[in-house]
Amino acid sequence: MLSNRYTVVVADRRSGVVRRFTISLRPLLAAVCLLFALPILIGMGAAWKAKAEVSGIFATNAALELENSSFRSATEALTGQISALQTAITDLGGKAALDPALQSAMDKLPAIVKNRAMGGAGAEAVASVTPGLGSPEDTFGLLRDLLQGIESRLRLVSTGVDRRNALAAATPSLWPTHGWLSSGTGGRADPFTGEADFHPGLDISADRGTPVYATADGVVTQAARNGAYGNLIVIDHQFGVETRYGHLSAFRVQRGQNVKRGDLIGLVGSTGRATGPHLHYEVRVNGRILNPLQFLSGRRPSNAN
Repeated sequence: MLSNRYTVVVADRRSGVVRRFTISLRPLLAAVCLLFALPILIGMGAAWKAKAEVSGIFATNAALELENSSFRSATEALTGQISALQTAITDLGGKAALDPALQSAMDKLPAIVKNRAMGGAGAEAVASVTPGLGSPEDTFGLLRDLLQGIESRLRLVSTGVDRRNALAAATPSLWPTHGWLSSGTGGRADPFTGEADFHPGLDISADRGTPVYATADGVVTQAARNGAYGNLIVIDHQFGVETRYGHLSAFRVQRGQNVKRGDLIGLVGSTGRATGPHLHYEVRVNGRILNPLQFLSGRRPSNAN
């Protein structure tokens, strides 16, 4: 039936003209079907295109969410580093504060002592970075490198501050007792013979039983009778620094004991070669006798010259 051919006759009544058209049913049906299918095909194509675009948008959104999550993590890590640095800087500022008088006393120590205390540490350069800011990842990487460099530098500075503070704690800057200065370091007439003599420390006269204090942090290496010194306490402050306290009437520490600056260690007396109650006080650095007056700060003994 679809292969049959049909003739369509069209007649014009006024002119009498007759026109005939021969058509085949199959091409006609094909054309009609195509006419109806074309909008459907166009709609399907548009739907596929929209679906592809939506899929692309979802993929882009997922990538952006992942990137944002990565940036959030990096930002949080950087924030934590910055917070830690702020804390470290605050702590370092507190540790770096040093009493001017103690700093002045420490400055008078021999250079060999200060070099030994600081350990000869050299400055460590902050890691160099090349400023490549082509992407946010490069920016975060640059910031991380800079912060890590600052952290390394702060650790080095903190170590230096700790060493300096250890040296400050070992510097004998406190007057060991309250009294009056009756004899200084250097040449003098021997109080027993009247002959020329070298006095290796300070004599601070005071009433018997007056408290005697450690002038710096250290370890007691001797607390016993010792010839002309009488009852003697020797404290090792590390870095080659040593102090001696002679003619004591009593001990308040024992050998091997750790002491802090200002701790009570004994009482003034007149044991050994002494003409009356007083404290004999010495400072030695690597065995060399130094004048204690150059280190002493704070309140002086009453009636001191």
